[in-house]
Order: sequence, then C-alpha cells, then structure tokens
Amino acid sequence: MDLITIIEQVGEGPTLALAGVAVGAAFGFAAQRSRFCLRAASIEFFHGEVGQKVAIWLMAFATAVVWTQGFILTGLLDVSEARQLAQRGSLSGAILGGLMFGAGMIMTRGCASRLLVLSATGNLRALVTGLVMAVTAQSAYRGALTPLRETITGWWTIDGAGARDLLVVLGLGHGHALAFGVVWCAAAYFYAVKSKLPAVTWFTASGVGGMVAIGWLVTYTISQASFAPARVTSITFTGPSADTLMFVLDQSRMVWNFDIGLVPGVFLGSLLGALLYKEFVLQGFKDGQSMRRYIVGAVLMGFGGMLAGGCAVGAGVSGGAIFALTAWVTLACIWLAAGITDFLIDRETPAATAAPGAEPASGRAG
Repeated sequence: MDLITIIEQVGEGPTLALAGVAVGAAFGFAAQRSRFCLRAASIEFFHGEVGQKVAIWLMAFATAVVWTQGFILTGLLDVSEARQLAQRGSLSGAILGGLMFGAGMIMTRGCASRLLVLSATGNLRALVTGLVMAVTAQSAYRGALTPLRETITGWWTIDGAGARDLLVVLGLGHGHALAFGVVWCAAAYFYAVKSKLPAVTWFTASGVGGMVAIGWLVTYTISQASFAPARVTSITFTGPSADTLMFVLDQSRMVWNFDIGLVPGVFLGSLLGALLYKEFVLQGFKDGQSMRRYIVGAVLMGFGGMLAGGCAVGAGVSGGAIFALTAWVTLACIWLAAGITDFLIDRETPAATAAPGAEPASGRAG
C-alpha cells in the first residue's frame, strides 16, 4: 500500500499523526536508552569536563545535521517551506526565550524532551513539571500570556526565506552544512571514545538525531502526497505539548497532525525502554521547596519555548539541522543561560552533578 492510498483511506491529518507516533516512539526509546539531555551536557561543559554527556548530545546533534543535509542534497527533502525558514521570525524572541528556557531547564533538571522521557519511567516530578510547562506554553500561545509574547517577539523581527537561513546569510551551501555535520560527528566520536562511552549508548544517541532528520523527511513526503497543504516539520516539544494537552481537554477544537502523535509516541517509546531494561521506578518530590523550584523552572521553559519558537530539541536540534538563524540564536542562548544559572544556584551543591531527573541532594538546590 503506497502513501497516497493510505492518505486517501485515513486522511492527511491521521496519517501525519500516525507518522508522529512512529517517529516519536523511536525518538523516545533512543533518548531513554542514551540518556540524551542538553541540561546534563551543558553542566558538564561549563564544569570543564567534556565527557560522556557532551558526547551524547553532540552525537545526536551532528547526526541530525548530517542526515538532514544529506536528504536535502539528494533531493529527497526540501525545507524551504518549514516554519523556521519561510515565516517571519523574531530575534528578540529567540534571545529572551532561549535565555528563559536555559534557566528553566537547569531549575527543572531537564529540558522539555527529557521531562517527557523521565515521565514515562515513573518520575512524577517530571510529569508534574511537564504539565505545568504545557499549561504555560498554551497560555503563551493562545491564552493570557499571548499579548506579552507578541510584544516581546515584535521588538526585533526578521523576514522569512533568506534572512532566516543561516547558510544564505553566510554564503554557504548544503554541501558545506553536510561537511560541518561530519566534522562534529567525528568530534562526538572522539569524545565518546575518550570518555569510554559504551557503543550502544552513542549508537542510540545517533538514533535521536536520526529521528529528527526522519521527522523532516516524513512530513515533507506526506506534504507532497497530500491534496491539502501539510506543514513540513520535525521533532519539537513545547508547542506539541500544549497542543496535546488541549487535544485531551477538548478534541473538538483540535486537528490531527504530526505534533498530536509525537508526544504520546515519545512517551510510549520511553516507557518501552524503561520496562524492557527494568528502569521504571516511581519517584516524587522531596519537599515543598523542591516543588517550587521545579514549577518556576517549568513556567520559564513553557513561556521561553513559545517565545523562542522552539525548545532544546525543536530549536536546538531540529531547527539547527536546517540552519535556521533564529534556531541557532536560541540554542546559543540556552547554553549561555544554562551555564549562568547552574553557576548561580547549583555550582556548589552535589545536585549539580546528579543524573538528569535525580532529586537534589541539598536544600539550596532543591
């Protein structure tokens, strides 16, 4: 059965949703097994210890770049109509949103994707934090926080098309972008070997990046076979988390698309990984002080992610893989804010080096 036949039988929206479930499940399984986490990588980097966590993130990022640019060069993919490139963007939103997201990521001990993955392993802290983030994101998108978001994004805007394409701005081509990705793949492999990262871990880390590229390819392929316009997109979590929440609350107001299938798909893939490897363990908050920290961080991530137009994965990996200018600005600001926030609130505590999602060991960090 070919793609056109599937679309004719179930419709464009459900087809995209099913694709979202499949891509999300593979991403969730790979992220759960590799411990993929930008928060952990940024802390390791700013502590001057470039090792396994940086290698995992770098392997995922570089693989996403290589596969995505490879698809473009072979003519299988065209991302020119993707929102991150085609539509008018906001540099003020990318800067401030990235800074807010990075700070919130440190406070919640995990970015949006990591919280979803941890939720599936029984981490109730991550589940509650993720729900608060989704509610905040929805408020920033279509609720009480919308006027504030629109005001900030309007401070410094840039046109779509060439103005948002970093390759065009720098006068480079997709071949240069592919070479860039290959170099960073080599660097990731170097750090993986140096830090004695198990082969299965860096393999699943590359799977995280590979699913980002597959997300772009799948949505583009469906858009070409659809009779109605279909959005070309890939893996991101702030907006889809908000949409999924609203879909659960009021299905009559939502439409089927890739994002609707993505979030439950990631949850299912992560849950499968946790159950197969006996890592499903129920965990809760340590105390009220800890809960306040997570909630504040979740609000920062929810609003910051919507302000920036993407999260650590949506902007940092998916947007970075297609060289969207605002995505790279957001990624840089996330890293910067993560380093500063870690130094200010966690640097002197054991919790600073705890595993992603672990409960802080000291009162100051909790």
